[in-house]
Amino acid sequence: MKKGETVPDFEAINQEGASVSLSSMLENGPVVLFFYPKAMTPGCTVESCHFRDLESEFSALGAQPVGISMDQVEKQKEFDDKHQLGFPLLSDPDQTVASILGAKRMGPFGNKRITYVIGADRTILEVIKSETNMNVHADTALDVLKK
Repeated sequence: MKKGETVPDFEAINQEGASVSLSSMLENGPVVLFFYPKAMTPGCTVESCHFRDLESEFSALGAQPVGISMDQVEKQKEFDDKHQLGFPLLSDPDQTVASILGAKRMGPFGNKRITYVIGADRTILEVIKSETNMNVHADTALDVLKK
């Protein structure tokens, strides 16, 4: 999906085992949905912890980061507990959500490292792509939300 398009509503299971929908997450404001390849790996840890460290800035803008990967719920819970991330981590083992948004990649690291800044009306405000610069996702998302 591209900037300006409307994301269809979807549901996924978070690290607590609860089913959540995009529309329910958007009730409180914009969502920064960041796809990462695999929980507990070095790059994904750096990226997720950077989102954690900027949480107060996202919150001040009424937005929340939401991570998503192919990892099972238990792995997402372990990742959250170990790094005290404090935001939703969604499990998308069959890549249903990744397929909808265009973040699916074949192979053992199924998701591309890509972030979607989604407005409260489900419109994509920005798409951020970088496989190697782990901080650009949160930093750029904040810049977009501030404008």
